[in-house]
Amino acid sequence: MDRQSPNHRFSRSSLIFLLYFPLFFSRIGALRNRKASNSSSVSALLVFGDSTVDAGNNNFVPTIFRSNFPPYGRDFPFQIPTGRFSNGRLSTDFIASYLGVKEYVPPYLDPTLSIPELMTGVSFASAGSGFDPLTPKVGNVVSISTQVEYFKEYKQRLEAAIGKQRTKNHIKNTVFFISAGTNDFVITYFTSPLRRKTFTLSAYQQFIIQQITQFFQALWAEGARRFVMPGLAPMGCLPVVITLYSSNAILDRGCLDRYSAVARDFNALLQSELLSLQNRLSQKSPTFIGYIDTYGRIIEMIHGVGKYGFDKVDVGCCGSGYLEMSLMCNFKSPVCPDAGRYVFWDAIHPTEKAYYNLFQAGIPALEYITADLR
Repeated sequence: MDRQSPNHRFSRSSLIFLLYFPLFFSRIGALRNRKASNSSSVSALLVFGDSTVDAGNNNFVPTIFRSNFPPYGRDFPFQIPTGRFSNGRLSTDFIASYLGVKEYVPPYLDPTLSIPELMTGVSFASAGSGFDPLTPKVGNVVSISTQVEYFKEYKQRLEAAIGKQRTKNHIKNTVFFISAGTNDFVITYFTSPLRRKTFTLSAYQQFIIQQITQFFQALWAEGARRFVMPGLAPMGCLPVVITLYSSNAILDRGCLDRYSAVARDFNALLQSELLSLQNRLSQKSPTFIGYIDTYGRIIEMIHGVGKYGFDKVDVGCCGSGYLEMSLMCNFKSPVCPDAGRYVFWDAIHPTEKAYYNLFQAGIPALEYITADLR
C-alpha cells in the first residue's frame, strides 16, 4: 500500500512533536520506577483500535476526526497537540512506560519513525474506527482490517532490518493492546437505521463479537500471543450521549442506563469469548489474553466522588462540555482551568488523569499476560 500518498502528509504539529520528542525522556520518568518486574523481557507494545488509543494516525488521513490542534494536548509535554484525543497522555502511553519499552507510543503512519522506534512499539489505531466494517466509513478513517494490514507491513519492515527469526521472537514477546467497539454502537447502531434494519441489538452484539474473534485470529496467525483488551465503557455516561438522548439534558445529566446496559451485556459476551479464544488458541501455541474492566473503573470514577479526586463527571472540560469534540473543541473553545477535576476532556474522551486510572485498572491483566517472561 502507498504510504507516501496525500493521505499521509506530515502535519506541522507532528513536526514539532518530533523535534521535542527526545527531550520528553528527560522530563517524564516517574512510571519507570514503577514498571513491571518482567518489563525487560517485553519486546514492544502494539496498539489497535479507535480514538481512545489513536496517538496521531488521523493526522495523516483525510478525515475530520482529528485532534492535532489546541486545546488538545494542553497538558502534554511542551503543550503539543499530537493527535491524541485528550489533554495529555493516553492509557497506552502509561502502559508503555510501565512495561519499560518507551515513554510514548507514536503513530505508525508517521513517516519519520526509525526502525528502533518501530521495534519498541507503535499505535495503528484510528479515531472513529470500529469492528463493524461500516463504522470507519462514516469518518473516512483507518479500518480495523487495514490496521491489521499495517501490522503485516510493520513485520516486513522488521524482518528486513533484523531477520525473520528475530522478528518472530520479537512479536511473540510483544503486548498487543486492542481498544475499540464503542463507535460501533454509538455511531453505527444507535444513530444509523441501516444496521438496525438488519440486526436486532442482540444479533448486532454477536456480530461485533464475531468481528473481534476474526481480528484476534488474524493477529495470532501473524505471531501475536499476548493480548490485552478493555471492555466497553458505560456508554450512557458519555456526556455526548447524555446530551443527545436525555429527556432533559440541562437539568438531568445522570447516566442513561439503557445505553450503559448495552455495554454491560456486551462486556459479558466479550469476556466469555476472550476466554474461549485463549483456550482454543493455546491448544496450538501458548496464548495469553487479558481483559480490563473499563466499565467498572469509569463507574467508580463517576460515582465515587472524592475517591479518585473527580468532581466533574457529566460534562467535558472543553467548551460547554455537552457536545464538543474534535473540530468543535478548538483553540476558540473555553477550557476548564483544572482538567484533573474532570473525568472527561471533551464530550467523549477521558482526561489524562482518567486515562491514568484506566491504566491502573489494567495492571493485573498486563501482569497476567507477561508472567511467564519474568
